[in-house]
Amino acid sequence: MAPVYQIWRPDRGRCLKSYGIIVVLFMDLILQCVNGSLSTTNVETHYPRDGPIITSPVVPAAASVFPADEDIAKCPSRGLCHRLPADCIQCDYHHNCTYGKPALFTCRPKNGVHCIGESGQQQTNFSLNITCQFCWQLDPSQYRCTNSTNCMTVSCPRKRYNATCDVLDHVHCLGKRRFPKRLFCNWTGGYKWSTALALSITLGGFGADRFYLGQWREGLGKLFSFGGLGIWTLIDVLLIGVGYVGPADGSLYI
Repeated sequence: MAPVYQIWRPDRGRCLKSYGIIVVLFMDLILQCVNGSLSTTNVETHYPRDGPIITSPVVPAAASVFPADEDIAKCPSRGLCHRLPADCIQCDYHHNCTYGKPALFTCRPKNGVHCIGESGQQQTNFSLNITCQFCWQLDPSQYRCTNSTNCMTVSCPRKRYNATCDVLDHVHCLGKRRFPKRLFCNWTGGYKWSTALALSITLGGFGADRFYLGQWREGLGKLFSFGGLGIWTLIDVLLIGVGYVGPADGSLYI
């Protein structure tokens, strides 16, 4: 038994050694496959991330061209530089000027805008004489504001509302050309005070004055009560005469 036992044991070790080598090779193959799959997934996730980084600077540059073309289309060409609208030029404004006094500022036309000087030659830089004041300090005739038809001027004639104002094209000023401002409620619906008073005196007993002002319920009340037997008619003459009763929409008389 001893000689047999000594011969069989080395064979068994060689078999186990060969099986171990096969297992190691198989595990190495599996690890190589796993590493390959991980490397491919990393490449795929990074590839689209690199794409927009290269192309993104081109997009804003192309998109920014269209607003510039639209602004240039509104600017006259080959005209005098100092007569160009404010949106067609760029000026180096400084705020160390005296308020309300004229000051010289260096300006230049925007890209794509061509203008000439008094001599007829094309200019890239020119001096512009502008009154030293901010845009919100301009005279009301030099800007246009949004009008509000929601505030009541009859019940509260000194009431204000928030408006957005834009400076006219030919007016030059410092600061932003669009600014908010609080204005008085001074809008009108087209009603005349003289017409309302005349109707109240002549046909007030039939409610004509109230119908004219858009107050239908009061007009029907005066019509079916014959002007409150004359008392309501006299009261309305006084109220319309002093301006206490106005249009139903809350606007001012013309």
